[in-house]
Amino acid sequence: MHKPPIIHAIRDAAVSRFLRIEAVDLEFSNGERRTFERMKPGGVGAVLIVAMRDADTVLLVREYGVGLDRYELGLPKGRLDPGETPEQGANRELKEEVGYGARELTVLHKLSLSPSYMSHMAHVVLARDLYPERLPGDEPEPLEVVPWKLAELHTLVTRDDVSEGRSIAALFMAREYLAGRIKLA
Repeated sequence: MHKPPIIHAIRDAAVSRFLRIEAVDLEFSNGERRTFERMKPGGVGAVLIVAMRDADTVLLVREYGVGLDRYELGLPKGRLDPGETPEQGANRELKEEVGYGARELTVLHKLSLSPSYMSHMAHVVLARDLYPERLPGDEPEPLEVVPWKLAELHTLVTRDDVSEGRSIAALFMAREYLAGRIKLA
């Protein structure tokens, strides 16, 4: 196992309304020095919600993604508010995006989007024992809710409108957890 590099300096490299980029001067254990850029850490994290309508049906949402300029099918997700636990944030986002709350919420794991240049982590939360409840959300349009059988996960991941890696990974994690093949630490 390598010793982590020494950070010699961190400075702002670029700022926009949405993104902040910083340059990080590093020295690795072999003496090699490099400057890496990363998105500056911000916020308190995010949640991805695997909402189970029944033992084999997950609720997905179809949402416009400006990065790809198309509608994508994936899990409901969102940022945590300050002071919110992952379970609280997941339940709030579930009510805002899907119109359900959950009586049972289980944090399965955390996923990163791109650890090479982002520190952002999203908690994968399994939501079960759903009940109807809607909260106003921040989406610009209502999201289409799409039920999908976990037994058909292999066909979901081959669709052209399913490409977000975190959603795909979270669905596989939830399926394996529900089948008893993975245990929580």
